[in-house]
Amino acid sequence: VQLQASGGGLVQAWESLRLSCTATGSILGVNDMGWYRQVPGKKREWVAEITARGSTNYADSVKGRFTISRDNAKNTAHLQMNNLKPEDTAVYYCTADLVNRLGEPLNYWGQGTQVTVSS
Repeated sequence: VQLQASGGGLVQAWESLRLSCTATGSILGVNDMGWYRQVPGKKREWVAEITARGSTNYADSVKGRFTISRDNAKNTAHLQMNNLKPEDTAVYYCTADLVNRLGEPLNYWGQGTQVTVSS
């Protein structure tokens, strides 16, 4: 079972990026999915989450600019990031609560994708 994150890159302030996170492997189901971010030397910061039913929550720092969504048929979550600011620069990690083929609930983390916003 793996979580594959993609979509990071280098953009200018006020531009947009869309991150994706896909769960692959022997999966019975995907429950909550979310995104965190981390800047070198700082603690990992929660960004957004989405439940299996589609309820969403956001950190105050991104509310109104970021939108998390999911495609359950593809075991994928997206993070649409608009009006990016230099302070959004970080490595973004996706996480998901998965249920494997044995019915065991496990938490997984993706490998991280770099987002850099220049001023």
